[in-house]
Amino acid sequence: MNSIRNQLLQTHERIAPFVHHTPVMTSSMLNEISGASLFFKCENFQRMGAFKMRGALNAMLQLTPEQKALGVVTHSSGNFAQALALAAKSLGIKAYIVMPDNAPEVKKQAVKGYGGIIVECLPTLKDRESCSENLMKEKGLTFIHPSNDLQVILGQGTAAKELFEDISGLEMIFAPVGGGGLVAGTLLATKSFDPHISVIGCEPMAADDAYRSLLSGKIENNTTTDTMADGLKTALGDINFPIIKEHISEIIRIEEEEIIESMKLIWERMKLVVEPSAAIALAGVLKHKEKLKGKKIGILLSGGNVDLGKLPF
Repeated sequence: MNSIRNQLLQTHERIAPFVHHTPVMTSSMLNEISGASLFFKCENFQRMGAFKMRGALNAMLQLTPEQKALGVVTHSSGNFAQALALAAKSLGIKAYIVMPDNAPEVKKQAVKGYGGIIVECLPTLKDRESCSENLMKEKGLTFIHPSNDLQVILGQGTAAKELFEDISGLEMIFAPVGGGGLVAGTLLATKSFDPHISVIGCEPMAADDAYRSLLSGKIENNTTTDTMADGLKTALGDINFPIIKEHISEIIRIEEEEIIESMKLIWERMKLVVEPSAAIALAGVLKHKEKLKGKKIGILLSGGNVDLGKLPF
């Protein structure tokens, strides 16, 4: 873990000029409701509104001059699309974003606003991947995966590293699980800086591939992804899954009603705009609050990019 610790320290130093050291917030009302002391790491205040800016920047800052000159490509319909576009703009690099043609217009406009070049494809993973490969061959682009890339994972781990620096004595961290980049980065940071902290992953019952992957010991796919937590529909990868399998304490599955209730509590009680994918971490705490009484818990609020026309409450 010492080498990972050093890599995390270097990563944080590398990206620090380009990202916000986001605040940690508390709520006496939510402490009372949960029976625990909760510390919310507010990545909804990160540039482009989510933690994914960290990983995108770390990966891009390590490209060769030749790679930077040619540009990068990713496939994403969500926060990583925006993160890569803004990171590229910050570094003067061209970014191509492969997006499904049915992606929400609000997300396409956000990517365009950050200077990303959108290439539309059919809404299947196979089409996303083949379109990305064609662009790589045609233009000499470097592909950056949204979550299954060690440099992206290390970047995401800096959010937890900052949380440890700001709040001492945490016993647990609750984090959303989607593609696995944030939770894998959080696990690496935890094991490097405070191995006594246990990490709990939270994912939607309707997209519980990570939960099933832990049970089977191999990467499982989702047959359905009927969840409002659109940032958590993606599958684990062969780089982040081994990290998760080795180090995570537990993955809790959350019902849609529980996500809505937690999102509503954060909006109402903390006056914070968070997306469903971020609210799921609080839902995990509330689901098991009887076991967590008196604990000092960190909660990763992963992002706040919400389509205000589609609020669930």
